[in-house]
Amino acid sequence: MKIVAMIARYLLGLMFVVFGSNMFLNFIPMGAMPTGLAGQFTAALFAAHYFYVVGAIMVVSGILLLVNRFVGLGLTLLGPVLFNILVYHLLMNPSGIGMGALATLLWLLVGWEHRIVFARLFAARLEE
Repeated sequence: MKIVAMIARYLLGLMFVVFGSNMFLNFIPMGAMPTGLAGQFTAALFAAHYFYVVGAIMVVSGILLLVNRFVGLGLTLLGPVLFNILVYHLLMNPSGIGMGALATLLWLLVGWEHRIVFARLFAARLEE
């Protein structure tokens, strides 16, 4: 399981460094803007420069995963990003959910390996 989690950590880190960097450098063509509500939502995020913040979080988290330091922090920062990716695709643009589902699966694998980091979050009370 350790090897699977290590591979998942590297893939997840690489995925978020590449796609987070793309928010700034635009080296991967985006294609046509989605239509309807998904297009309006995406246009609003671009107009507000919100994607720069998300891109920075993705790059920082990806680097943390790749260098295997503060992995819990990297996973914690990526959690809301993955949640928003999944909700966006579930509610507005179901055709592109594949990459988000893969990233979530990788996140769960890495998170399971580092579950000790999150143990106190799920404790009903702190033992003194």
